[in-house]
Amino acid sequence: MKQPLFTGTGVALVTPFRKETVDFTKLEALIDHIITSGVDYIVALGTTSEAATMTENERSAVQSFIVESVAGRCPIMLGLGGNNTLNITDTIARTNFDGISGILSVTPYYNKPNQRGLLQHYRNIAEVSPVPVFMYNVPGRTGINLSAETTLTLAHECPNIKGIKEASGNLQQVMEILRNRPDGFRVISGDDALTYPMLTLGADGVISVMANALPKEMSDMVRFALKGDLKKALPLHYRMLPLMNAIFEEGNPTGVKALLEIQGLITNILRLPLVKASKPLYNKLAALNNEFRN
Repeated sequence: MKQPLFTGTGVALVTPFRKETVDFTKLEALIDHIITSGVDYIVALGTTSEAATMTENERSAVQSFIVESVAGRCPIMLGLGGNNTLNITDTIARTNFDGISGILSVTPYYNKPNQRGLLQHYRNIAEVSPVPVFMYNVPGRTGINLSAETTLTLAHECPNIKGIKEASGNLQQVMEILRNRPDGFRVISGDDALTYPMLTLGADGVISVMANALPKEMSDMVRFALKGDLKKALPLHYRMLPLMNAIFEEGNPTGVKALLEIQGLITNILRLPLVKASKPLYNKLAALNNEFRN
């Protein structure tokens, strides 16, 4: 039986760079690597992609390239959010959704709207989007929390809002959403280290940073947990946990890009204001990666 769309392991795809440009050769190789390793879908132009530091032309080129490279092998979710509701709805109207199965829209940042503002923000996006909308709650980045009550109101009220990527770190909030969500509303972990406990509570998968570097292991862990085989899932969770924690020590995607270079998959280049991992973290990641592989 085919699993519902955007269930399982999604990859918050990094963007390999050269000094001033996108490294499309490395990007294509990374896409092939993660798809052949068993991930269920790809998230393009999310936070981990450094989309905030790309020009509009670059974002359009990266989106088109990802769609072409994936070539229908798995669904693609497109990161499309911001703190200007009108700009987002206008962007949706201009976007080519060929090959795109859904959008991931982060809660507005900096403005710090209240819950009534968030309700209207997502209602407007849901009304104009031609593909399913998945909300993204990440208070650590945005400065606001999309409450369980607001999430559930939108889930029940807006047929085109199909799920949420929950990265609040608040399992009480996650449980409230899981307990009262409508049928078919997906709850997706946005925190690699909390994915296993969220899956045991009834979540539907993860949008994972770690899966850039450990796509097979992350996909296997999620797949086992979704099937109820916790005896196989739990050891994988604990095996990956040191690397999961380490890649976020100096922010994202700083750690995972260093790890991907250590694995020989990309060149470790970030765009300011992000900078490369410190030498101590780089060496720690190299040692953990070696330990993991052996």
